[in-house]
Amino acid sequence: MESDCLHIYIDYLGSSGIILSSEEKAALQTSLIILQNENKFYRVYFWGKILGVKDNYFIAQGVYKDEFAGRRTFYSKDCIHWGLLPHATLEMKTKSKLAKGRFTGDPSYEFEHVETRKIGDGEEATEEEETTIIKEEERLSSVIAEIDDDVRIIPRGAFIQVPTAEVVKNRSFEGLSVQESAKLCNYMHFREAKRLDLKSLLQRANMDKAIDFMDSIEDDVPRGSWTMQFERGSGLLILRSLQWPGYVFYHVPASQKYGSCYFGTGEKNMDLPFML
Repeated sequence: MESDCLHIYIDYLGSSGIILSSEEKAALQTSLIILQNENKFYRVYFWGKILGVKDNYFIAQGVYKDEFAGRRTFYSKDCIHWGLLPHATLEMKTKSKLAKGRFTGDPSYEFEHVETRKIGDGEEATEEEETTIIKEEERLSSVIAEIDDDVRIIPRGAFIQVPTAEVVKNRSFEGLSVQESAKLCNYMHFREAKRLDLKSLLQRANMDKAIDFMDSIEDDVPRGSWTMQFERGSGLLILRSLQWPGYVFYHVPASQKYGSCYFGTGEKNMDLPFML
């Protein structure tokens, strides 16, 4: 959700339990402008809130002109002071999956994962314990990156890929119609395309390459991982992820108003395939 109109657009998600107090709105509205100016970002987004046991993390992301490149993630516990999170590497993502349970709210906290390994064979076999330390700050960065990769979405046509391969906002985007808003094929994963199966490649080959360079959520696995609901008659479209409970996307049909937020514990619903 763009920080410029956060105090207005956040109300679209109130029915999904995404609510900020007046104090939090005022603090975010001011501090995110300062964050944008200090880092010379092209645009700053309020990403959401991860609920911890002792404290919560407010998350913001800053981007430059090319929104696929150079995204930087920040966290705050008071909506005023922001700390930069490390870039989530593959090693960090792998290690973070070993940490179980909720976040504590302390970025310096260290999770310990103990794994017992058997060395040798027969009677000479011995057991050895291997301890892996996972820093909460690194786990936080990894979970945010995973949520972005799995469920961060935009309406089709909201961004375009220019001839220089940069991904920029489409100034001519006027929103999806009510009929278009009701189709999952008109919502795209905001990341580089990953699906390389024949069906996906053929579909993209017959479409506008400047617009259809991302994967549609229509073919997400498992099927049924998104719920769609119209509110205010047909004046507001809400999409909720069942894979990452707490992620909510909104779009006002026939307008440029759209965005998303995540308010949750940072835990993925691993039981979803068995629930559908």
